[in-house]
Amino acid sequence: VQLQASGGGLVQPGGSLRLSCAASGHIADINGMGWYRQAPGKQRELVATISRGGSTNYVVSVKGRFTISRDDAKNTVYLQMNSLKPEDTAVYYCNMRLRRYGMAYQDYWGQGTQVTVSS
Repeated sequence: VQLQASGGGLVQPGGSLRLSCAASGHIADINGMGWYRQAPGKQRELVATISRGGSTNYVVSVKGRFTISRDDAKNTVYLQMNSLKPEDTAVYYCNMRLRRYGMAYQDYWGQGTQVTVSS
């Protein structure tokens, strides 16, 4: 199983980006999905999560600006980021709790995509 994240880049303050993360491989089922980020010199922090049923959760600093969504037919999770601020600069990682055929649920991580917010 592999998680491939994309969509990062350089954007000016106030701009928008949309991150995508697609899982591939022999996947039986995906439970929760989420996005985390790690800024230089800081610990990795949770940004947003979405449950199988579509319930979402956000860190306070991104509420009202970021939206997480999922497409189960494509095994993909998205993060729409609007009104970006310099403090959103970080490497963003996707996470999925999924089950391979005949195996228990495990956490899988994408490779990370850099988001830089700067003028």
